[in-house]
Amino acid sequence: MNTFIKAPKPRILAIDDTPANLFTLGASLKKDFDLQLATSGAEGLRLAIQEPPELILLDIMMPEMDGFETCKRFKAEPSLKDIPVIFITALATVDAEIKGLSFGALDYITKPIQVETARQRIRNLLDREHYRQQAQIKSQQLETKLTELKQAQAQLKLAASVFSSAREGIFITDTHGIIVEVNQAFERITGYGRAEVVGQSPMMLNSGKQTPDFYADMWKQLATKEHWYGELWNLRKGGQLYAEMLNISSVRDAQGQIQNYVALFSDITVQKEHEQELDHIAHYDMLTGLPNRVLLADRLRQGMTQTLRRGQHLAVVFLDLDGFKTVNDNFGHGVGDQLLSILANRMKLALREGDTLARTGGDEFIAVLMDLENTTTSDSLLLRLLQAAAMPFDQDGSHLQVSASIGVSFYPQESDIDADQLIRQADQAMYQAKLAGKNRFHVFDAVQDSGLRTHHESLKRIGQALKNNELALYYQPKVDMRSGKVIGLEALIRWQHPELGLQAPALFLPVIEDHPLAVEVGEWVIETTLSQIEQWQSAGLDIPVSVNVGARQLQQPVFVDRLRTLLENHPLVKPGMLSLEVLETSALENMTMVSHVIEQCRQMGVTFALDDFGTGYSSLTYLKRLPVTTLKIDQSFVRDMLVDADDLAILQGVIGLAQAFDREAIAEGVETTEHGVRLLAMGCYLAQGYGIARPMPAHHVPDWIKHWQCDAAWVYPTH
Repeated sequence: MNTFIKAPKPRILAIDDTPANLFTLGASLKKDFDLQLATSGAEGLRLAIQEPPELILLDIMMPEMDGFETCKRFKAEPSLKDIPVIFITALATVDAEIKGLSFGALDYITKPIQVETARQRIRNLLDREHYRQQAQIKSQQLETKLTELKQAQAQLKLAASVFSSAREGIFITDTHGIIVEVNQAFERITGYGRAEVVGQSPMMLNSGKQTPDFYADMWKQLATKEHWYGELWNLRKGGQLYAEMLNISSVRDAQGQIQNYVALFSDITVQKEHEQELDHIAHYDMLTGLPNRVLLADRLRQGMTQTLRRGQHLAVVFLDLDGFKTVNDNFGHGVGDQLLSILANRMKLALREGDTLARTGGDEFIAVLMDLENTTTSDSLLLRLLQAAAMPFDQDGSHLQVSASIGVSFYPQESDIDADQLIRQADQAMYQAKLAGKNRFHVFDAVQDSGLRTHHESLKRIGQALKNNELALYYQPKVDMRSGKVIGLEALIRWQHPELGLQAPALFLPVIEDHPLAVEVGEWVIETTLSQIEQWQSAGLDIPVSVNVGARQLQQPVFVDRLRTLLENHPLVKPGMLSLEVLETSALENMTMVSHVIEQCRQMGVTFALDDFGTGYSSLTYLKRLPVTTLKIDQSFVRDMLVDADDLAILQGVIGLAQAFDREAIAEGVETTEHGVRLLAMGCYLAQGYGIARPMPAHHVPDWIKHWQCDAAWVYPTH
């Protein structure tokens, strides 16, 4: 009786800390594979050592030991290092994919998993792994066969059937490195026929991309280890460059003398081009082709080191386009993108070859100007940048034109400073250029800045500013991106300094942070806001406003009584029209007291928001004890969410936390359409930021609200 023996299923080990994912994965794959499950990297490592699988499916985001570390440990185990690894994860960023592949993974599948696609990709990978093993066996068999044949006859006879069936290119040389035979795959890959290469050296394929030392090291390894394996670039017959993975082994005769060298190679050009494409995506802006933040940071750090070594100067230029939002609003994002590409090319041509121009997001660019003799050497370059940005652009008969506001900071400075600080200085200087009228550049004054930071503007001077009505409130809108509705405003303090111009709060609020003057300024903000709400109400504009409350003011024993008095002084303003924003870190300093204060204010009708949420050290532990209605997600996470996987993960966690605790979540720092689209997809609908509107004086608010139109990519369709 004939007995049919069914071939065993390929054995796969799946590692994921979420049991539900494992059961779902198991249900979808168990038909074709023998699946073993592990809920941690340590458990998966132990199971694999006990019984090595044929393939490993690995999640990244796991506690204690993440997928990257687990993959690294697998590759460090001699018995496991050749087992193929596939990352199956929700971490869908280019940086994560590159990192996973650099640890030795052969594929990267993102969640949610398309089961049929995943099954076929796993099957293909197993087939390729099986083919690699078979190819290695073929190589070993070929070497053995050649040795056996040499024992019987003096001249090398080749197995034509093996040559013709192999997909890898194969060539055999004598001990002097002269080709004696090639197979059909060699002819197909290189473009050379057999008659053209037999009797020639393989160096006829040399592309020049490898140095003489590279080949010297290859021959040294062949002499000592009788084997060499690696990548190199060669030229096809037509001069086309191609990459190959080459494996060379020596063949000995019956007397143990090296008689030939056998080389097997495969064409990996497509794979190398894909790696280059991923590298380009990771370091360059897709729209303009300019370096992105990642590459800019690297070049700036290198430039700072080079500047010190050469004893010269370096300039960091922060450039923001004036009027670009109007182009987007009136002509659409397609025209806006075209304008950005054209301006980027013009500005790049305005710089020198050794300078770097990067696009960091939206209509913002940063340039690094190298090898400056002194700080005035850059003036001509800055003027050329301004001219390039202001050159007109014709679109279907329409004459479009924008300008640029530029801020500049120089390196080195008297005090130690890092790359991030240089960029922040240039950003601050750019803001001053905008306030001064736009289409100009402003140089950061390190001495003035240091003076402000070290109380050069004394407490007495800030007190005078309060008495002299030099303080002002600007208002930044908050919107619901689904409907386009303006849901409120945030009042933001500014100092209209008689000599220095309009000053941002970061330049003077830290001076009074731990002084009773902070309480006076805080009460002035609330009083001014209530008065402004009254004025808007009388003009027919009913809109709630939030103000920031500092830690010192909030912790005053009379805070609730003072707030009640201020509200009573404005009886036409409903308490619900006022919202107080408290920094998360301030709230956590005295949880019991702050919770009590918030509850008392809620009883009066005043709501609270937790500002800069996600930056505090105990957010998850104490959130349930703070009776706030809104969580304001810190702009540092929102601004870089499109390029930083960690910030994106934090955002997802904060939004989920807000939903779990039934709190509203509003994202600060929304600068581009892409920010809004991604936030909406994650379930965050409320937003504020430069992509919506910059802070504006009170008299600009009604007209802005009247003409405000939400980005079409955000608003949900009505049908």
